[in-house]
Amino acid sequence: MMLMPPFTLHHPGSIEQAVSIASDLMSKGEEFDWVAGGTDVLPNYKWRINPKPHVISLAKIPEANQVTPYEIGCMTKLSTLKEENGIHPLIAEAASKIASSLIRKSATVGGNLCLDTRCFWYNQSEDWRRSIDWCHKADCGTGADCRVIPNQNTLCVATYQGDLAPNFMALGAQVTLIGPEGERTIALSEFYQLDGMKKNVLLPGEFMLKVTLPKDSFDYTGSYQKLRVRESWDFPEAGVSAVWKKGDYSTLRIASTALESIPKTHEEQVSPLAAAWQKGTSLSELSDAVRKSVKPVNNTALPPNYRKSVVRILTKRALKNIGCE
Repeated sequence: MMLMPPFTLHHPGSIEQAVSIASDLMSKGEEFDWVAGGTDVLPNYKWRINPKPHVISLAKIPEANQVTPYEIGCMTKLSTLKEENGIHPLIAEAASKIASSLIRKSATVGGNLCLDTRCFWYNQSEDWRRSIDWCHKADCGTGADCRVIPNQNTLCVATYQGDLAPNFMALGAQVTLIGPEGERTIALSEFYQLDGMKKNVLLPGEFMLKVTLPKDSFDYTGSYQKLRVRESWDFPEAGVSAVWKKGDYSTLRIASTALESIPKTHEEQVSPLAAAWQKGTSLSELSDAVRKSVKPVNNTALPPNYRKSVVRILTKRALKNIGCE
């Protein structure tokens, strides 16, 4: 069934109104979702994937629509993330590889960063999920087990498949979160939480307002390499971002996505090799170290062993593209 389930749509015109609506709904015990572009949330609603009775749109909040080279509001359309608009070349590259040109006209930065984790057993129709007695993430009160890793229902291993996160993380971006408890700013690398259901550190009633790049971010050259089934439309099956201040191995950073429940940085793999870089040898060693550090599971279109093996190739390509050899 692809009919949209009924819900009440709220259109706050300011941050204060958004927080007030969220607080009021919470006080009444009413569940709700935030929505930006809606290209992920609304299709999920049509599939009856955890729909809520209330949806709060961020579209009319002025601060959410503001864009500068260093501050990008959560409502910024992916189609506007272009170098000619002052956007960092790496972010522009990553945005251009997301979905299709039509979807990018509606999809937003905040929506991509807060993308729900995905799983073969979860992203199916309601009837299909009912036929397998549900899953851990959408158990509908049944206490269902995880279909990917059976006999454990303490951790959801659904995969995060957003494209922008590893690139913003590699550049050292921060995000501003706002809710009933006030405003806070944290590193994007600390935003995600290793649980496919919890997904991130957003508190009840809290939403992401904007992402902020550090002042030296444009000193970094970057490359984003992505594996997907089709070259348009599909979510990444693996993605690797690499950045550095050209010629300075101590500034090298790598981040990955679509391989676990969170996007992750790879400082542990980069640091020892960057400190004593040897051309040719270190590139291969680092690519293999990143490959060994990821733990994909069998819940996306491509087998986990294949996705893991491709990480080595993607890392090599990203490093070579930025002149790091």
